Amino acid sequence: MTSDIKRLLAIIELQLDWGEPAAWQSRDFENLSHLIFDKTKVSLSESTLRRVWGRVEYKHLPSATTLDTLAQFAGFESWRAFLKLHPNEASATKIKSLPDKSIATPRTWVKTARIAALLIIVVVAGFWVTKGFLTEKKTVTYKFSSQRLTHGIPNSVIFDYDAAGAPTDSVFIQQSWDPRTKTAVKKAGHQFTSVYYEPGYYQAKLLVGTTIVKEHKLMIPSEGWLGLIEDRPIPVYLRPVDFMHKDGLSVSVNTIKQKNMSLQPKPTLVRYYNVGNFEPVPVSDFEYNAIVKNDYREGEAACQFSTVSLITDSGPIIIPISVKGCVSELTLFSVDWVILGKTANLSGFGVDVSNWVKVSCRSTTKTIRYYINDKQVFEFKLPAREVKIVGIAFSFQGTGSVKNIELKGAGKTVFKGF
Repeated sequence: MTSDIKRLLAIIELQLDWGEPAAWQSRDFENLSHLIFDKTKVSLSESTLRRVWGRVEYKHLPSATTLDTLAQFAGFESWRAFLKLHPNEASATKIKSLPDKSIATPRTWVKTARIAALLIIVVVAGFWVTKGFLTEKKTVTYKFSSQRLTHGIPNSVIFDYDAAGAPTDSVFIQQSWDPRTKTAVKKAGHQFTSVYYEPGYYQAKLLVGTTIVKEHKLMIPSEGWLGLIEDRPIPVYLRPVDFMHKDGLSVSVNTIKQKNMSLQPKPTLVRYYNVGNFEPVPVSDFEYNAIVKNDYREGEAACQFSTVSLITDSGPIIIPISVKGCVSELTLFSVDWVILGKTANLSGFGVDVSNWVKVSCRSTTKTIRYYINDKQVFEFKLPAREVKIVGIAFSFQGTGSVKNIELKGAGKTVFKGF
């Protein structure tokens, strides 16, 4: 069974053409999750895909639903249909020896030799025809670049592209890993403008059909601190006076209600950002501290989910906290890796969020260590490549407060707030 799954995954990897799966990052699995849903209308979470590809330790085989969905994404009717069309060596029918009475006579030998010679001629001719065709086939050259129009939010970005040689008219520009930000553009066109409503570090993509042909990193900065209430497609922006105070960042329930945003039954998400306003800090030598509190727990906000994030030029560092009874639902992001509360012990991130909680992380020579109230609760290995911190963010289910923010690089304070 395991070898069959590996062969199915290999087919999907060839179709995606994203390079070695060992180098895939969080956004790649998120992107794949959306692509699978678009094609099959079945949702496989990023965590499920990470388990299937062996990026998260998991000893059980994928469910029948997962295997059927992956097979359908690869172009087969079902997992069983894939097995029939691609039997492994153990299940393949072995060729039996011919009985003695079937030994060829001189006449049949001559006939067989003539057929063999003809086949060789056909194969050789086909090889040279194919070689000539491939040699003459032109390689398509794509171009893709961008320039943002301002240092702030919202921010329009002008994309310059060249996809005139694409073999199809289906050309798209996608703002990030999220396929919902994908927009069809004219194959013969050269410019497209898109609006970013939240700051961050994005991976913009040029797609032909479902294939990413060009991509590049794009930082959308904020003008100092930015506060917002999440809403689709455009968030509700907070004025500085709504959330910035001399002793920290916070927003009241009354302020949220004044913005005509509902807290019941599903609470809003409040976010604070500061991106692109300090010298980038290498993840290989940093220390970060912040003190946070979430004092809203009405209705569906009983878990008081909150996150403290560092935005990097690669995958994010996202430290989650909640009340102890909800740690199963937490997810810790450590640049390229995702740790799920359902498959790992994240109990250390369960705290009394109604009181001030100190959240910290710092790097050693080999790991990133995570602390809650100065107690180490988790660690994970450093990425092998250079990764730099370019922004800070906080998220609260309902309302939330932040103070005593400090980011250090090589022992020196690079950013400090409140």
